Amino acid sequence: MPTTTTFDLERFTRAIEERDASTQLAMYAPGATVTLADRVSQPGSPRALSSHAEIQAWVEDVCGRDMTHAVGHAVQDERGAAFTEACRYPDGTNVLCATVLELEHGLIARQVGVQAWDE
Repeated sequence: MPTTTTFDLERFTRAIEERDASTQLAMYAPGATVTLADRVSQPGSPRALSSHAEIQAWVEDVCGRDMTHAVGHAVQDERGAAFTEACRYPDGTNVLCATVLELEHGLIARQVGVQAWDE
């Protein structure tokens, strides 16, 4: 049976704000999934990432973009965590994200994110 560890939400959100892809990726469980709904991937057909390679490409893409990330209200219990994230591109475009994480053995097993963009 795997050892249960505690997920470090502060470390994860700091990695988001610092655009540290490697720290974020280390906090996903093997077999993790990410589901994203936004202006391109509508809720009826969300973007589904179901492999480590897909999650890695997504995290590295977001971290590589020229924008700021500020994590807002964050909460956690033994089964999951949630937080808001305000992003801003240099041209002034804002993105607001709400994310829910399901945790297993101290790692992210499932993530669901909803993003709203300035139009």
